[in-house]
Amino acid sequence: MTKYYGSCLCGTVKFEVQGDFDCFYLCHCQYCQKDTGSAHAANLFSSSAKLVWLSGPDVVTTFTLPGTRHSKSFCMRCGSALPNTQIADLLAVPAGCLDTDISILPTAHIFISGKAAWNKTLEDVPKFGGLPE
Repeated sequence: MTKYYGSCLCGTVKFEVQGDFDCFYLCHCQYCQKDTGSAHAANLFSSSAKLVWLSGPDVVTTFTLPGTRHSKSFCMRCGSALPNTQIADLLAVPAGCLDTDISILPTAHIFISGKAAWNKTLEDVPKFGGLPE
């Protein structure tokens, strides 16, 4: 069985995902832009994997936007995005919270009709290995 490990930024929350991911979506909807503070969310999904909290489950909270299926789980101490099981029979794992390397590449960009205007030509922006001086 494949196992993936992850944690929050402050290290309070640790978890294990037992099983494989079905898909990996880069979501450009306005909800994901708001809750990541970025151009898109990068989430892995599985209908069969099991989530096991190894530490800190008491500091994991979930916000669900009223009137929608959009929800986000996060650490109450550092705010890091964490796995979510709010959609029935579907585990959603933010790719950035995994400590284990994954081999799956993004399956698709979704909700691109809501793509941020500043995210249209990022290939042309200069690239640096760290913070520019």
